[in-house]
Amino acid sequence: MAGAGVRGVRRTRAAAALVGVVALTGCTNDPAGTAAPSRPTTSSTPAPPPTRSPTPTNDAPDPPIRIALAGDIHFEGPLAARLRDPATALAPVSDALSTADLTIVNLETSVGTGGRPEPGKRFTFSAAPEAFDALAAAGVDVATMANNHALDYGRARLPSTFAAIRSAARADSPLAVIGIGRDADEAFAPARSDVRGTTVATLAASVADQDPTADPTGDWAATSDRSGIADALDPGRLLEAVGRARRSADVVVVYLHWGVQGQRCPSRDQRSLAAHLVDAGADIVVGSHAHQLQGDGRLGDAYVAYGLGNYAWYSPGDADTSRTGVLYLTVRPRTHGSRPPYVVRAAWAPQRIGADGLPATTTPEDAADFRASRESLRACSGLAP
Repeated sequence: MAGAGVRGVRRTRAAAALVGVVALTGCTNDPAGTAAPSRPTTSSTPAPPPTRSPTPTNDAPDPPIRIALAGDIHFEGPLAARLRDPATALAPVSDALSTADLTIVNLETSVGTGGRPEPGKRFTFSAAPEAFDALAAAGVDVATMANNHALDYGRARLPSTFAAIRSAARADSPLAVIGIGRDADEAFAPARSDVRGTTVATLAASVADQDPTADPTGDWAATSDRSGIADALDPGRLLEAVGRARRSADVVVVYLHWGVQGQRCPSRDQRSLAAHLVDAGADIVVGSHAHQLQGDGRLGDAYVAYGLGNYAWYSPGDADTSRTGVLYLTVRPRTHGSRPPYVVRAAWAPQRIGADGLPATTTPEDAADFRASRESLRACSGLAP
């Protein structure tokens, strides 16, 4: 796995080299657009008791930070062999993933050793613990496992999963894994990342209602005395966790597994939950599960991206499911004593998933089509530019 120093150099080089980014929204005074990203310090320990910080006498805002968000990643099909060398497994996309100050993705697979495929599931995904090494080496800082594949090999595998998560958190280039835990408190605990003095809290949960006859994941929820994933079909606990994070962090990000597979437009439930999360204190709400892109834009003072699509996937699928990219959000942190955090710029790096399962930079023509598609998707999302 790459060390922190090597990774910092890679982030700086990536920031200078990344091209083909399509800006979709923006405004002036965006100093983070040219600042070299720094390596955040990230942990996934439970947040301290909520307290309100005293208002400093200096009302100047902290400098903006840049957050990168990508969709579903696993190591199936042509991607499986890449884990033989975790340090280079995702090397072709490391520039896109490592260019921001903080990078967050969804890891759509069980991780570890042992266990058996979940009976009755049509698709069961598995990856060795080196999957965490591969993500960290590519520039990912936070990975969520709150999804319908985290327990594909049953709870018998979870001890090895948790051991791998602890190892990843202690590595020279640490990776925080969220949305899964030995109990509900751990599963809902946010990753807390320090980016040049700005604290970013990232929470994750699954709210996709599964058909038990086709995808029996209903008993995967972590409880007070059972391991599992952060399940928010009843969103009360998630909303409370967001409220606590709001009182102790400068920026709050929520990454959800939600929506309806194959749908371009967010469901009524997605739109309702997004509004409740923003009211609870979320600054950024993103998600995946539809396996294709859905609309993104502003919801009040927050930014919402309903569907980030697939990112590293065993098959490109059709024209919609192969379309992907990295969403970069430049965030102006909270102004002490007044204004809340605010996304001042949103930009996509358009990509297409190839036969090798990895996304690659698109042609200029496809990038232009990407822009038109994004505007169309926003139209049915109820979000503002």
